[in-house]
Amino acid sequence: MSLRILKAGPQSLLQDKGRRTCQHLGLCQSGALDTHAYSWANYLLGNDAAAACIEITLGPFIAEFQATTMIALCGADMLAHLNDKEIAMWQSHRVEKGATLTLRPGKSGLRTYLAVKGGFEGTVFYHSRSEVPREKLLPLHIQEKRTVSYTPFDAHSQRITGVPERYIPDYLSPLTLRCYPGYQYSEFSDAARHQFVNQSFRITPRADRMGYRLQGDPIPWEKGGIVSEGIALGSVQIPPDGQPIVLLNDRQTLGGYPKIACVNEMDCSQLAQRRPGQEVNFAFIEIPDKKQSWMLAKNR
Repeated sequence: MSLRILKAGPQSLLQDKGRRTCQHLGLCQSGALDTHAYSWANYLLGNDAAAACIEITLGPFIAEFQATTMIALCGADMLAHLNDKEIAMWQSHRVEKGATLTLRPGKSGLRTYLAVKGGFEGTVFYHSRSEVPREKLLPLHIQEKRTVSYTPFDAHSQRITGVPERYIPDYLSPLTLRCYPGYQYSEFSDAARHQFVNQSFRITPRADRMGYRLQGDPIPWEKGGIVSEGIALGSVQIPPDGQPIVLLNDRQTLGGYPKIACVNEMDCSQLAQRRPGQEVNFAFIEIPDKKQSWMLAKNR
């Protein structure tokens, strides 16, 4: 059975944990931009940690379920309604055959993750169902076929669960991106490094799954071009105009701009929920802080 898509909005894609060992082939990492919301959506349903969800950007999104199941919605508040009845975000829900889910742009956040019991089905390519429109290597089930398959599930015996409030992010709160020195950090001047962490940058409309372009006082780089090299998730490039670009999951595999920093992966998830016009800051942290933050996340 399948989910019939009636309205897909600006961008709705199948996403899982992505392709982690394929950059040498020119394939981007892909995968859910907000791993926090994506992981909770699967956890609420008892799904495999790498089960495919639908990443819905901004909305509106309307779909009809053609079989009973359980769903979970985590991420941006999109004023979710099931058969015209408002339902809570960050919670699981029982869904009957023929039910219609409607999502609309809300007050905060940019991306919502729709999970179904057992995960959505799709074409597996290099161990992942994640879709990357610009690569044109997979059929886009939502944008092109307008249906996404899933296995029916008798939801009546399934317990409704929700995410504890302390783990639900506030996407309107000030965001400081914790980062580590990038490949060319030591080649930036002291003044440039000081300027990088002592001002706020505004998110521009040129923000997508490939990367977030920011605007502020330009960060100077005086050494010309560099040899192209591999790019890590969260790399902060400084192009010739001095305006930082934080590279995300659909980033190119190689790049020749200097990189002053690399943003913590968990903070990349937070950044992916911020809208154009919101402001962010950068702060360098020590490597042990990263280990501690991952341990805290694991113990949740």
